[in-house]
Amino acid sequence: MTKVILVTGASSGFGALTVRALARHGHTVYAGMRALGTRNAQAAADLAAHAGEHGLDLRAVELDVGDQDSADAAVARIVDEQEHLDVLVHNAGHMVLGPAEAFTPEQLAQVYDTNVLGTQRVNRAALPHLRARGQGHLVWIGSSSTRGGCPPFLAPYFAAKAAMDALAVSYAAELVRFGIDTSIVVPGAFTSGTNHFAHAGVPADTDRAGAYDARYKTLMADVNERLSRLAPPDADVSEVADAVVRAVQLPSGKRPFRVHVDPSRDGSEVVSAVADRIRAEFFHRVGLGDLLAEGSSL
Repeated sequence: MTKVILVTGASSGFGALTVRALARHGHTVYAGMRALGTRNAQAAADLAAHAGEHGLDLRAVELDVGDQDSADAAVARIVDEQEHLDVLVHNAGHMVLGPAEAFTPEQLAQVYDTNVLGTQRVNRAALPHLRARGQGHLVWIGSSSTRGGCPPFLAPYFAAKAAMDALAVSYAAELVRFGIDTSIVVPGAFTSGTNHFAHAGVPADTDRAGAYDARYKTLMADVNERLSRLAPPDADVSEVADAVVRAVQLPSGKRPFRVHVDPSRDGSEVVSAVADRIRAEFFHRVGLGDLLAEGSSL
């Protein structure tokens, strides 16, 4: 069935690929982007051109996940135009690269705000509509860094992604009785096809960052290259978008709880399988087995 879908952070990377893939499968897709009139004007124009060329129902919508009013307005527009919303894909995020000590607390708070609090703002805008309908689907774009063999010098980003994963897990149990499914799509380190490393933020405290250069400068400079060596030559970042499409297309109650798309095989899938199984076993022990959707322990 055709679904109405909102994807956050859709101007580039996983988000841009995902909105196009979902639209190709016949869904009505809203691509959430901030600063449509300035910073992302070209991205919005490219999206409109792609939609027109391929006959897709694909629309840009102003959405800054750092602003509750913006999130509320984006969801209100969608519901006004479509009368409902079926799927919310939490994709917006920001990466930073550098020694953890050299980032100010305010910088860490900003990374957390984008990657974690942003999902909360959009949830607060969208979930009343999904709950009222008694159905829906939250898809969270996570990271294998939360449980895999993550490299150093990406600590604020990894910490925020781990927090988002924990939030998604808790939301899953709290929403299942409303008929709302949860899927966590877990990409590994795709070092090409996205702009994560090119647009990564850097520490504000340059003096402290410099103190690490003598021992770690070369390592920091080639983190991306080291990760790229682990990926097979045919690794395709569009596999992440394809995983989202497959999850969305499945019937309610049959959607996977967690899906790994990790060409570098950093071990996250192994650890997640154990963690999710332990969680499911605990829920059964305390009599909360009904809060586990099918696939929650996989």
